[in-house]
Formats: sequence, C-alpha cells, structure tokens
Amino acid sequence: MRETATRSHVLVIDDEPNIRDLVQAALRFHGFSVDTAETGEAGLAMAREQRPDLIVLDVLLPDVSGFEVCRQLRDSGDEVPVIYLTARDTPSDTVTGLSLGGDDYVTKPFSVEALVARVHALLRRTRRDEGGADSDRNEQGMLRVDDLELNERTWTVRRAGVPIELSPTEFRLLAYLMSNAGQVLTRAQLLENVWGWDYAGQSQIVETYVSYLRRKLDPLGPALIHTQRGVGYALRNRDSS
Repeated sequence: MRETATRSHVLVIDDEPNIRDLVQAALRFHGFSVDTAETGEAGLAMAREQRPDLIVLDVLLPDVSGFEVCRQLRDSGDEVPVIYLTARDTPSDTVTGLSLGGDDYVTKPFSVEALVARVHALLRRTRRDEGGADSDRNEQGMLRVDDLELNERTWTVRRAGVPIELSPTEFRLLAYLMSNAGQVLTRAQLLENVWGWDYAGQSQIVETYVSYLRRKLDPLGPALIHTQRGVGYALRNRDSS
C-alpha cells in the first residue's frame, strides 16, 4: 500500500486530448497532483518512475491496451489502484479488466464529478485498514464471511460453493459490507464508500441494492445482511446474528 500524502498523485493515461485535459483539470481542482500520458508505453514508464497513488487508465490506447498496461503493472508487483475509462461496458469486458487487476471502471461518456468521486472512494478504500471483526481477507484478495466468498482479484462471488452473478455496483457493495463484517454501516457510509457520494439525499439507492443482494444470497442459506432500523446494515456470520 502506498503511503498517504497530503496531495495524492494521480496518473491519467488517455490518448484523447480533450478527455485527458478535462480529467486533469477536474482532479487538480479537487486538490490532486496530476500527470498525464497519451500512450500505454509512456504511461507504464511514468507509473514505474513516479509511483502514483492511483491511475485513471483508458482501455483503448493507440499502442497497447489499458488491459495490457494493468497486466504488466500487476506482473511487476505494482498494486497501484486502477480505474479504467472504457467505452466497452459488456460484462465480459468488465470481468476481463477487473480480473487483470483493475479496481473500478467508468464508462464513456462519463460525468467528471462521478469520476472524481470514484477516485476519492477508491483511495479511501485502499488506505483504510483491511478487514472487519468477522471477515477474513487473504493475500489473493479473497474475502470470506460464513459460507460466502468474494474474490476481489477475479471479480467472483460464491455462496456454499455456488457461483453468484453480481453487477459491478452489487459487487462493490458486497465487498464493502464483507470488509466491515460485524459492523453496522450507515446509509451515508455506504453511499460515500461504494458510490462515492458525500451526501445522503439518495439513500433509497442503498436500500434498492441491498434488496438486490438479498435476492441473490438468501436463497442459498440463512440471511447474512441484517437491517439496523433507522441506522443502516450489517453483514454478519449466522452464528452472530
């Protein structure tokens, strides 16, 4: 994990000048130190030299793909958080990119404000202490609570050995709940850390996605996600329910 700095350093790798300049300006406005590259090879060289805190990485680059850039970083042992910028939002492309070591993705066209929020949220996630009272995360990025397993590297979820298909948002929500297993998390905490929003005006979206998760998890065993009325939600082992 990279050390926390007063100004986090973000590297933006994108071959489209208008997008590159827009993202750079937005991130600098929000207090980040930003450098840019327009090719994958140039971005790799800058990443290795500068050791940024986070990389915003276009998938479709003129020389090597963003997926290949991320793969080479991971193969060299570099665990810098990576957010993909991609016009390809099919489930197979998402799984490919994330299984190669990416941490999040934003689909073009995108809101600059949403991208900045994702950057803030991902940096917070990577800097907080890993794991909760009842959770277990191993070196391969596997989270386990009871009979539920989530692999952050391969973007897969299983309960009682049965694979469960989740959308990217469902996956991020479940990963955050599992990382903080045993703790009651407020709707505001979930909004900030999963969606990157710093306000609670859209708290109904949390309830909606919790219901989506329950529909997929509960048929395979006892309920693990519990509601703390008027506060939020907690994911707990069945023995501590």
